[in-house]
Amino acid sequence: MKLLVLGCKTLREGVLVSVIFFVGGLLLALASQHVMPQTMHLDLVVLLAGFVLLLMAPVVLISTFLLSILPGVRDADKCDR
Repeated sequence: MKLLVLGCKTLREGVLVSVIFFVGGLLLALASQHVMPQTMHLDLVVLLAGFVLLLMAPVVLISTFLLSILPGVRDADKCDR
């Protein structure tokens, strides 16, 4: 159960990863429509990767939130707000 111990640093990292996934997914989706050539369907592959990142962003954020509200999972240290 050591993996499920959350501290302030872990919560911040979860939010940061979610934001990076969201921005990366948006950039990949826009790049696939405006920059990528259509040879060998490369634009569709990049668009799929962008959509996967866009779908993973809320999954990471929701899983971090659910882990933070589970009883007994939160670390006992006090966080600086």
